[in-house]
Amino acid sequence: MGLLHQYDLTVEWTGAGESGTASYTSYTRDHVVRIDGKPDLLGSSDTAFRGDPSRHTPEDLLVAALSQCHMLWFLHVASSEGVVVTGYTDRAQGTMRVESGGAGQFTDVVLHPHVVVRDATTASGAPVDDALLAHLHATAHERCFIARSVNFPVHVEPTLSVEQGAPA
Repeated sequence: MGLLHQYDLTVEWTGAGESGTASYTSYTRDHVVRIDGKPDLLGSSDTAFRGDPSRHTPEDLLVAALSQCHMLWFLHVASSEGVVVTGYTDRAQGTMRVESGGAGQFTDVVLHPHVVVRDATTASGAPVDDALLAHLHATAHERCFIARSVNFPVHVEPTLSVEQGAPA
């Protein structure tokens, strides 16, 4: 059996108001996620479900967790392969289907990481090209704890840039 990690937090609903859940419209979906030693995270439901658009939703956080996990593994793998990454931005998109009865599920998430590298070659002189980029992303995807834990596809559609002035 592998090493176990545990993650503890508290979610507290703050939207009871004066009447609580007397009706579907009598309360807000506002809540706070608290993790010891970290800033509070203000949450709500999606606006489609009467949520506050200024707060994070569970759906936002699921897509963010997939993107963050992939990025962190990618940076690890890139450094191990001698690729100097100097920038990384991902415009992740998640699609969720809600059925007529109200239940739903994510159908997929697509990550669009844009990676900026310092040099067009690795520390060992291999070219940093689309093939190497695909290999690094595939390895990161295989190792991402969050992607390995979901039951829907997570697609990765990367792009690459070499820093301005770097040798090609």
